Amino acid sequence: MQTTIQLDDDLLAQASKLARERGCDLSRLIEETLRDKITPRPPAAPQTNVRLTTVAGSGIRPGVDLNNSAALLALMERRA
Repeated sequence: MQTTIQLDDDLLAQASKLARERGCDLSRLIEETLRDKITPRPPAAPQTNVRLTTVAGSGIRPGVDLNNSAALLALMERRA
């Protein structure tokens, strides 16, 4: 369906730029934006504070690679 709408020139320029950046046409951007605005969203889950336990020390032990989860697990199992 086609319709005509009037937009502020600056708003149209911003929307056109955003559509180009996203790789879509202006009509699709307007449709998606309207859908996002019209569709009711479920209430956000309340955020809870997380308390992290830290310990003093001199950092990672020699030979420990935090990017290698299998080796890390093996190391932890050996010390248990």
